[in-house]
Amino acid sequence: MRFADYHQLTFERKPDGVLLITMNRPEKYNATDEELHGELARVWDDVSRDEETRVAVITGAGKAFCAGGDLAMVERLAGNHERVQHMLREMSEMVYGMVNCDKPIVSAINGVAVGAGTVVGLMADISICAEDARIGDGHVKLGVAAGDHAAIVWPLLVGPAKAKYYLLTGEMILGREAERIGLVSKALPREQVLDEALRVAQVLGTLSQPAVRLTKRSLNGWLRSAGAIFDQSAAYEMLCFMGPDVVEGCAALREKRAPQFPSTRSAADEGKA
Repeated sequence: MRFADYHQLTFERKPDGVLLITMNRPEKYNATDEELHGELARVWDDVSRDEETRVAVITGAGKAFCAGGDLAMVERLAGNHERVQHMLREMSEMVYGMVNCDKPIVSAINGVAVGAGTVVGLMADISICAEDARIGDGHVKLGVAAGDHAAIVWPLLVGPAKAKYYLLTGEMILGREAERIGLVSKALPREQVLDEALRVAQVLGTLSQPAVRLTKRSLNGWLRSAGAIFDQSAAYEMLCFMGPDVVEGCAALREKRAPQFPSTRSAADEGKA
């Protein structure tokens, strides 16, 4: 496969068919701009087709796993129908690409995981997380519906009550608590995360490949059966990008203040203004 065509993902082959994929924007905490988001959307099809790969491990360079969408990219999305359509397509390719990838995927969540980072971290078949890593889906705090992966996988991992709590409030959760409630497979001290992910991947790479791949395919039937839920949530997220709240959400993030969403203002407040 032409992995050399990627610019913000790096690839390293390990023994037993393990392919280590690293999100490589450490100076931006691996936040996704348009290029990295696109690469994360298409890489899983390439992994599936690569005959040398039996298992993929994905991690982040530096201190973070992936700090979500680059704010400048998010600002470019707001109110731009063409960009929103493109993002919706890539979002679907990323989620369904991981679900349908023939090879098992292990995430080594070595630091903060937000936005696309949470997608890749939690849609992986096995997730190894740093105990002190902060994980969350902050869409509502930005002013958009929790789309991406949230509605399809959080209820399956932690149950509806916990999923609703974290997705409706946008609160972050530490890796050790994420393990306790079943959001991730395992939590370890940060310095052990990548080694453990590679160890697990090596085990998978030495097992019967048809057995491993068909077991994954069977288990992911749960996710495929929830495809309509994902499609709806993704469309709702993109719909919100056409409204005014996300503009205020972006401004609040850039100015490091609490947002004052237009949708929370009453008619009386507007009259006073």
